[in-house]
Amino acid sequence: MSAIPSTNTLAAHTAGAGLSSGLTLLLATGAGLSVASLYYSQPMLGVLGADIGASNQAMGLVPTLTQLGYAAGILFTAPLGDRHDRRTLILIKVVLLVVALLAAAVSPSVAPLLAASLAIGVAATLAQDIVPAAATLAPDAQRGRVVGTVMTGLLLGILLSRVISGFTAEHLGWRAMFFSAAVATGLLGLALWRFLPAFKPTTTLAYGALLGSMRHLWSLHRSVRYAALAQGTLATGFGAVWSTLALWLHGEPFHLGAAAAGAFGLAGAAGALAAPVFGRLADRHGAQPITLLGAGVAAVSFASMAAIPWLPANLQLWWLAGSVIGFDLGFQGSLIAHQTIIYGADPGARSRLNALLFVAMFTGMALGAAVGSALFAQWGWAGVTALATASSLAALALRWRAARA
Repeated sequence: MSAIPSTNTLAAHTAGAGLSSGLTLLLATGAGLSVASLYYSQPMLGVLGADIGASNQAMGLVPTLTQLGYAAGILFTAPLGDRHDRRTLILIKVVLLVVALLAAAVSPSVAPLLAASLAIGVAATLAQDIVPAAATLAPDAQRGRVVGTVMTGLLLGILLSRVISGFTAEHLGWRAMFFSAAVATGLLGLALWRFLPAFKPTTTLAYGALLGSMRHLWSLHRSVRYAALAQGTLATGFGAVWSTLALWLHGEPFHLGAAAAGAFGLAGAAGALAAPVFGRLADRHGAQPITLLGAGVAAVSFASMAAIPWLPANLQLWWLAGSVIGFDLGFQGSLIAHQTIIYGADPGARSRLNALLFVAMFTGMALGAAVGSALFAQWGWAGVTALATASSLAALALRWRAARA
């Protein structure tokens, strides 16, 4: 029987031969499973609030604090991947996420649940350590494909988490969802501990200087600014649609329940599965044309949804499903291409550059959710599709200007 390779041996092998398919799959699974923790609570809020005796207003703070924790975690912890061994940071966050999920599972009232929700958000940022880890391990010629695969795992985690948690809560209870998520995350940690190689730090900057350097990186790299602004603008439409889709399906003319919204999450997942094609195209033709393609696909898909109310009733849901697949594909394809751009801008600052991109993206999503909800209340689905289309066209304009620059 051959000896089991040590971590150092695996690191040397990976550095020399690129990422194995098994390690790529493990990183994609880790990205998806960790980011899914942000969304488990959303379909369960009604059941959860009734069980612990919390008001709807109090329960609304659960996903809010989770998202705030995630944004803060990206900003203040993701840059540490350039200063310390990224493998160690990932494993520490895995442990913290397991503890936070268990704390949520045993919460007797709303106060400890809110604290656990904030901690879940911070710890779930291990996804933003996994992605630059994959980019670092991948050979230059395969980086787009590898990042595309890992990001597909991340987006699938976002899209499928609501379906899984709703089903689990209905049949086993909301606490079972948090317990099972903790177990799955623990198993992930064991696999990462066994197979993920160590990473050499790329900077010796102190923590304060490390955070301050992000402003310098933003000023220094025009390509990073365009990538972050374009992806954040595109995310505005993405957030607007997904924050109002369930409300629209529940009302006129569909009168569908939450299960239908979950089914459209599966349609979005189909788009995400096709997104690695954009990564391979970025490897072959460069990232800039792929960003234009992704934003263009998203713009056409968003605009096509405006026609749904005028279609025959038997075609409306099919048209909507096709549009969801299209804009998810365009959004994910643009994200993969933008990551390829920023990871090539400064290999020694990939964690900090990744933080800049994702802070911009999640800010855009939050803005889209807020503005989209207001537009839906005032003008219905037409207002949402107008915002989504305008945001994708603005992203397309930014990428066009970047190409000319």
